Amino acid sequence: MITLRKITLENRRAIFNLEVSEEQRRFVASNLSSVASCYVLATNGGHPIPFAIYSDGQPVGFVMLTYGITGYDLPSIAHDSYCILRLMIDKNHQNRGYGREAMRKILEFIRTFPAGPAHYCWTCYEADNFVAKKFYESFGFRENSEIIHNEPITVLNL
Repeated sequence: MITLRKITLENRRAIFNLEVSEEQRRFVASNLSSVASCYVLATNGGHPIPFAIYSDGQPVGFVMLTYGITGYDLPSIAHDSYCILRLMIDKNHQNRGYGREAMRKILEFIRTFPAGPAHYCWTCYEADNFVAKKFYESFGFRENSEIIHNEPITVLNL
């Protein structure tokens, strides 16, 4: 069973050591970099929400959500919206359904509106990352015709 857990002093190193495969590295920042970005966002008016993704007591992935600002260029729908800024499943735990189950938990959490009301959840991905495109579409995300830094913006109505 997948659970989303806070990053703690006890689990941080295990989360920092999770990584994607070599060919996936160009698609997602390291978890250490993402947690550092959370600090920078939080101290500059943002609302980052990082989670460790666990399966039956073992860390298998990481997700970084934001509300409003992300620290990057924003699409037109970003104001008062949630963003799945980073999502990764460790290379040793891929192809087991963890990403799909984690996404269900992530969207369930977002729909509690923990940082404020929203109509949308959005994310972006490298234009040639067809796996990500298909994955997000399977949850109802649809491209909104915006592209930022060669990354299509895909949006889910909440």
